[in-house]
Amino acid sequence: MNINLTLLVQMIAFGVFVAFCMKYVWPPIMKALEERTAKIAEGLAAAERGKEEQELGEQRALEVMKEAKGNAADIVSQAQKRYNEILDEAKRDATAEAERIRTAAHAEIEQETNRAREELRERMAQLAVAAAEKILQKEVDANAHKDLVESFAKQI
Repeated sequence: MNINLTLLVQMIAFGVFVAFCMKYVWPPIMKALEERTAKIAEGLAAAERGKEEQELGEQRALEVMKEAKGNAADIVSQAQKRYNEILDEAKRDATAEAERIRTAAHAEIEQETNRAREELRERMAQLAVAAAEKILQKEVDANAHKDLVESFAKQI
């Protein structure tokens, strides 16, 4: 065998092999590579969209947090205002109750004072009658001299 013939046969076999690969093996490999490239491109695009959506979500979350803080501040402000209103109302009620109790106490004191005066008048009248009896050395009829005793009690 001649080396030239061997080289020629090997070249022909290699050419057939390359033609066979180009016709039957290369198209599925290229198709798989193109599909893989498309999937990778879709993945990158989805990742980019996800990143943009994440940024938008973070911005929205910040806006929602600011709004929530504002609402919380409003609620705290309203609660403080309501607390002050309730406190003022309680103070007014307490003042009104104290005034009512004070008025009732003054009325009771006035009644007690009048009762004590009446008792004192009656006692003074009795003492005056007793003193008059001793002075006159006889019994004075309190019923008979009732008008005189009452006028004397009123003067006291």
